[in-house]
Amino acid sequence: MLHCSLAQGSAWKGVAARLPVGLHLTAPDIVGHGDGPDHDPSRDLHDQSFGAVLPHLPAGGFDAIGHSFGATLALRLAIEMPDRVRSLTLIEPVLFAAARGAPSFETQLAIQLALEEAVAQGNNAAATRGFLDQWGTGGDFDDLPDAQRAYMIDRIDLIAASRPALFGDSAGLVPRLGQVTAPTLLVSGENCQPVITDILDRMQVAIPDTTRSSIPGAGHMAPITHPEPVAAAIAAHLQSS
Repeated sequence: MLHCSLAQGSAWKGVAARLPVGLHLTAPDIVGHGDGPDHDPSRDLHDQSFGAVLPHLPAGGFDAIGHSFGATLALRLAIEMPDRVRSLTLIEPVLFAAARGAPSFETQLAIQLALEEAVAQGNNAAATRGFLDQWGTGGDFDDLPDAQRAYMIDRIDLIAASRPALFGDSAGLVPRLGQVTAPTLLVSGENCQPVITDILDRMQVAIPDTTRSSIPGAGHMAPITHPEPVAAAIAAHLQSS
């Protein structure tokens, strides 16, 4: 279970508590988050994050589940380890390159470039506020606990560093979507961003065996805000796979 940016493995706690008993769950902190390795700015963020996930994988077959940036890592696992990934669950994957050609891609790229400019100017708090306005839980940034705000502000540079992977597809995932052999569940919030719809539309066409699920009333942070229906969708997918 691979978490979104600016979070950590414990973000899966609500979903995990509602999954069937008897499952062995692994939810590591990815690069730059929690107890995960520090980000090396000289390396591609996706490459480093993917490499850091590998030691946490269980032996033999496993089910890959990811949310947002973590979903792009789960997708890479399914592409590069087709003999080991039994099923794949992608919750609001932010592989923006999959939406290239749609108006939503250009809109999202403009937002990303504005965020990078704010970070370059040292306005990390403003960049974080803007990021969470689009991708957060819907609450007011100022109402978050001081420690949580500081945690996110300190890591907003990771969002800036994600452009080669998410917009430029540095890992070459989009051309290889058809290589996913695992049954794949594509999950979005009912109130998702337009770019997510375009990404999932592309994936639904390209990945051979897909099921689509929308979480009523949810936005991007469905695993946090709506853990029960997310867990139900995952459980049904695991059972059918």
